[in-house]
Amino acid sequence: MKIAIVVPGRFHAFDLARALLARGHEVTLFTNYPGWAVERFGVSRKHVRSFPLHGVLSRAAGMLSTFTRLPMPEPLLHPLFGRWAAAQLRKGHWDVIHCFSGVAEELLRAPMPADTICQLVRGSSHIRTQDRLLREEEHRTSTPLDRPSHWMIAREEREYDLADQILVLSRFTKDTFVTEGIALDVIILGAGANTTAFRPSVSIVEERRHRILSGAPIRVLNVGTFSLRKGMWDMECIVQELAGRNFEFCFVGPVAPETRDIVERLRLLARFIPKQPQDKLAEYYAWGDVFVLPTIEDGFQTVLSQAAAAALPILTTPNGAGHDLIQQDVTGWVLPIRSPEAFVERLCWCDSHREELASIVGRSYAEPHLRDWSDVAADFERICVIREAAHANQY
Repeated sequence: MKIAIVVPGRFHAFDLARALLARGHEVTLFTNYPGWAVERFGVSRKHVRSFPLHGVLSRAAGMLSTFTRLPMPEPLLHPLFGRWAAAQLRKGHWDVIHCFSGVAEELLRAPMPADTICQLVRGSSHIRTQDRLLREEEHRTSTPLDRPSHWMIAREEREYDLADQILVLSRFTKDTFVTEGIALDVIILGAGANTTAFRPSVSIVEERRHRILSGAPIRVLNVGTFSLRKGMWDMECIVQELAGRNFEFCFVGPVAPETRDIVERLRLLARFIPKQPQDKLAEYYAWGDVFVLPTIEDGFQTVLSQAAAAALPILTTPNGAGHDLIQQDVTGWVLPIRSPEAFVERLCWCDSHREELASIVGRSYAEPHLRDWSDVAADFERICVIREAAHANQY
């Protein structure tokens, strides 16, 4: 197939492009990353059409927004990229156009051949659900959050109507589209992970099991942005409640501006490690005994795939990839959002049921149920073939 992947940035698009290329497809990435930067992620620049000016403008606007709290100039940046992508795509013929939401309206409105499949990728929940969950979190925490603007909500909903297919990343995200009244042609294409890079050695797993069975403090790990969207308001309650008990906490990743005060309050109770390069993360997963992520809203948390590959029992919420990646009571637990008491109760269970916890570690390692990017690329192919057959039957 001849496939165009349109993405303002990187997200998981570069991983998908690399996997599709490996399966023999003709793939072109349309991105605001320069070609030399894309090559660092394993995709040759000959497969890239770049709009680097947009990338420079986006990064400058992001820095200005961070320091001044001014909103991002979305009505300028998103249509700018969308018009560029539409103009580029009109220069060729494509079997599939795989475009990320927010920058798709212009190309979805552009005249395309009838046999071209136009897919819209939504990385998070339906934008109205996302806005509602974040608005509720603002009220609960009395803290302003970065929520979708009215302009962006209207734009994305127009994109939903225009696309041939909407691809989402998890059962949770699909359910939000159904709840919002969009059920047809919403398809789950879960993300993958570099499972080999995060799979530990037998000695690391045995060391973890021995540590758990010895009664040593349970090592609780979290990787990713420390933000209210990721449930860190509840995480503070969890850490505070378990302070002085048989637990150690470690957080690896950047700290969002709205949670800096929380980090300062937890400095004496937990370790905070700044964002690490991808090739360094495996050693932090090797350190942990359990992985905890009380997400409020997400699409598919790559860190959960990484934790699963590392054979870590996982505690998370249903508002992301929890139900897609975790076998309840077998490889971890999916607990309600905004319920720190449920996480405290389960962590205390882990402390008092050491043999069961060690068994979960061993079972997760011996029977991994993981998707790498080659699996995602194969699913992508099946989705396109089914859509193509359905389209042919219409004529």
